[in-house]
Amino acid sequence: MNAHIKSHLKLHMVVFIYGFTAILGKLIVLPAVEMVWYRMLIAFLALGVYLGWKKRSIAYPKEAIVRFFGVGLVVAFHWITFFHAVKISNVSVTLGCLASTTLFTSILEPLITRRRFVWFELIIGLVMIMGLYLIFQFEFQYKWGIITALTSAFLAGLFTVLNKTFIGKYRPDVISFYEMGSGFIGITVFMLLSGGFASGLPVASAIDWAWLLILGIVCTAYAYVVSVEVMKELSAYAVVLTINMEPVYGIVMAYFIFKDSEYMSAGFYAGTAIVLSAVFLYPFVLRKWRQLAERRAKRELVS
Repeated sequence: MNAHIKSHLKLHMVVFIYGFTAILGKLIVLPAVEMVWYRMLIAFLALGVYLGWKKRSIAYPKEAIVRFFGVGLVVAFHWITFFHAVKISNVSVTLGCLASTTLFTSILEPLITRRRFVWFELIIGLVMIMGLYLIFQFEFQYKWGIITALTSAFLAGLFTVLNKTFIGKYRPDVISFYEMGSGFIGITVFMLLSGGFASGLPVASAIDWAWLLILGIVCTAYAYVVSVEVMKELSAYAVVLTINMEPVYGIVMAYFIFKDSEYMSAGFYAGTAIVLSAVFLYPFVLRKWRQLAERRAKRELVS
């Protein structure tokens, strides 16, 4: 088996792990805030051990660290809304709405990075909105879960675009180390101010601790490191396209694990299919658009 195929298999394993994150959100009894508090602490410690083992320096400019801290707070809020959506609706609804991250990213990236809007991104965005409208219409009993999941998707798009401004300047594993640490600190301050520690540290059962360790080490620190590693062999396009499988894996797993609680209406699956189709269509159209732009530029040079 060559390195390219191994990298593809590793990437699919990572995406499968990402899909299992929502399952863990339903299995863990702790509220969303406490769950993310533990997740970020465990991931921060695991990444610290990894960086120490690799003898990587974490000495970065103060301005960069401040920016990492800001993004870490966005990541923390994204995860809190994600797990809260799972708890007040279900895994399928949350992952179906989370697929709209591509839509929010296509809107936020031109605003933050100052690149121009691309017409086909707006069209794909409209297709996604149609799918989300169907989900909302047929699963209105989960309206707050849908709204919370869409908020989570918006935040995911926001921190993805912000992180993109760091890549190329700083190491991704060090960025993640600082972001996990800042998210943990941010949630700690929130819990102190809101009385979350009034009765002591959040208490987790033995089974919750097992799930939390899997969530923090396997689904966060390990999955992140591997997803960066495979980019040595695979293109960013291949990675993004494969990660779009996360909602599919998660919804299928949830259906077999939780049975009836994950059974949805035909309208939900139709809406989710529209959203996922737009998600998968986006990178193909983007590649075609770039090829046409390159050909046009070459013709202009020749003429």
